[in-house]
Amino acid sequence: MNLKKLFLNYCKTKGLEINDNQIITIEIINKFYQNNFNLGFFANLFKKKENIIGFYLQGNVGVGKTMILNFFYENFNQTKHRLHFNEFMINFHDFIFQNKNDEKGNTIDKFVTKLKRKYKLIYLDEFQVTNIVDAMMLGGLFKKIFDENIKVIFSSNVKINELYKDGLQREQFIPFIKIMKKKCVEHTLTIKDDYRKSQNKNNDNYLFPLNEITSFKINKLFRQLTRGKTKQEKILSIKGRKFNIKNYYEGVVRFNFNDLCNKNIGAEDYIKIADVCKYIVIENLPNFGNNNSNQQQRFITLIDIIYEKKVNLTISSVSNLDKLTSSNSLSEPFKRTLSRLHELTSSSNI
Repeated sequence: MNLKKLFLNYCKTKGLEINDNQIITIEIINKFYQNNFNLGFFANLFKKKENIIGFYLQGNVGVGKTMILNFFYENFNQTKHRLHFNEFMINFHDFIFQNKNDEKGNTIDKFVTKLKRKYKLIYLDEFQVTNIVDAMMLGGLFKKIFDENIKVIFSSNVKINELYKDGLQREQFIPFIKIMKKKCVEHTLTIKDDYRKSQNKNNDNYLFPLNEITSFKINKLFRQLTRGKTKQEKILSIKGRKFNIKNYYEGVVRFNFNDLCNKNIGAEDYIKIADVCKYIVIENLPNFGNNNSNQQQRFITLIDIIYEKKVNLTISSVSNLDKLTSSNSLSEPFKRTLSRLHELTSSSNI
């Protein structure tokens, strides 16, 4: 596979600007592919035992990491699986829960064996570690994944050495970092501008400030979106929990920010919501600070999932998108959220 040639043709067809740093990244991915998937019998026979079987692409928001890895993934013609990292970990925890009473063998081993039977390549988008439960399990999980020679590609805003930085009991997370450094080639994609912001799109679906005019626009939009649609109450079941959507119009829904982010819900709930929604309106988005960082973390997760699931979005907010404030601890991941909001709320995205 000549990935560089394919990528140049792709950029030409799509009318995309060709960036030298992206071309360098494509060449590194192509080498990763050649070293892992395009070897003959004798090359495999004499290949070093400690081979590099992971590719970790790091970079700031809006530099095209996901676009490049998506391109590679689409041109990879062997068994493969792409997941947002949140979904991957939900699947893992579900498997652990469902097999907790099985005394035959190690549950992690069984989970990885199942992956190996199905896939040659796994692609984990938006890799990040934000909670202690995941942090304590990743070392054992990925040691087994790499021991079984499953190839993995990652996209992330965070360098490997800085994953779970300042997290609780981080010293117990260090073995995972060592595994990743040993088994992955890490590359940083650097581009000056955030492409989502640089396309000069109008954010017509991000409305501010919170006043009568904004309320009028939201009400008018929602009437247009739901005209001719049947209203019903939709109840989602998530592991025995119930999430009630009172105003559900055939995939069009309207939430207050507090309904989604000021309750004890998380990624599993947001995935279920996104799966049944085509258009989400979120009202009364606040500024964030250290006093509401939990709500901000939920909002970051929510927007990641809405973006991944390609759900249309309109938001009303207390302030301009570029002036939304953040808590200190979440300032870096929130940059990704702001970048994605620029794209999600642009008029050309709807």
